Amino acid sequence: MAITAKDGHGTTITFGTSGFAAKLIDVEGPGQSRVKIDCTTMDSETVEYLEAAIVDGGDVNITVQYLGSDDPPIDGATEAITIDWAGTGTGHKTSFNGFMTNFTPRAASRERMTATATLAVAGAVSAAQS
Repeated sequence: MAITAKDGHGTTITFGTSGFAAKLIDVEGPGQSRVKIDCTTMDSETVEYLEAAIVDGGDVNITVQYLGSDDPPIDGATEAITIDWAGTGTGHKTSFNGFMTNFTPRAASRERMTATATLAVAGAVSAAQS
C-alpha cells in the first residue's frame, strides 16, 4: 500500500473571542496524554497498569509571522480555538478551549520577523471532519 504524504500549506488557526489573527507558519499539537497508574503488587506475575480516566490536552505550539503590531491575547481568558488542518481532503478540524501562556517575538537581520506562542489546552480536545 502506498503512503501518501500531505502538505500542511493552508492550515489555519482561529481564536474565537480575542480574534487574534496572525499569519501561521507552523503549528504543533495538541499533545494529548494520559497517565498510567501502576497497580503492580508484590505478588503480581507481571506489571499491571490501570488507565487513568483524565486526558491532559497538553499544549499547542505555534509560530507566526510577527508584524510588530500584533496584539496577542497573552492576558486573555480561555477561548474556543480551532485548527483547520489543510491537505486532509474533506477538512479535519481540531477544536479545544485554551489560553495563551507564552508569546515570544523574534527578529534577525534580513529575515522575516516571527513569534512563537504556546497555547494551553483547558479541557477536552475534539476532532471532526468538515
